[in-house]
Amino acid sequence: MAKFHKQLIKAMELKGITQKELCKKTNIPKSAMSQYMSGKFKPKQKRTYLLAKALDVNEAWLMGFDNVSMERENKEEDQAIPLPQTNVFMRPVYDSISAGFGVIAQDVPVDYMPTYITCPSEQDKYIWINVHGDSMSPLIDDGSKILVKKQSSVDSGQIAAVLVDDEEAVVKKVLYNDNTVELHSVNPYYPPRVFKNNDVTRVQILGLVKEVSKSLQ
Repeated sequence: MAKFHKQLIKAMELKGITQKELCKKTNIPKSAMSQYMSGKFKPKQKRTYLLAKALDVNEAWLMGFDNVSMERENKEEDQAIPLPQTNVFMRPVYDSISAGFGVIAQDVPVDYMPTYITCPSEQDKYIWINVHGDSMSPLIDDGSKILVKKQSSVDSGQIAAVLVDDEEAVVKKVLYNDNTVELHSVNPYYPPRVFKNNDVTRVQILGLVKEVSKSLQ
């Protein structure tokens, strides 16, 4: 993954834009631009978008992500409604729930995905998880990705990332009854897991499943 300031300088050189011109195009103060170019600070999402637009480069490329084209994918987006663009953030993708929530030592993202988040201040609470297995099929198929918002509780009937016995992380539909927590699979082949009385403490909610991304192939 390349460093932001190196990508910024490279884009400025390729496009033939000076620091003064870039400041004028983006309304970013010269002092802030100098810090971005020196690598002392990285701009926030809004300014990253303004810089990418002014330089006519892909925002993800400017941020330094690997295997991303420098060219902007859709220049017509400048005429579109700006709301989605201003709320799109690159969120990490983990290869298992355990990794994504730090249950195992290997807590390293395998990829990043652009993600629309309604409340920008909560962007750090969202992660993507690669799903392995068919216990939640056909709602969540093997090979799908799920967007999870980290939170410690969900309503009865919602689908959540759940930790059992501090070591087993799963995705299940959570049902609450009197002194009972039930974890249900969508696939009827898998029986529900029921925790009663003191055993309910074995179940810990890690986050709420907000979105499912399925491959068409």
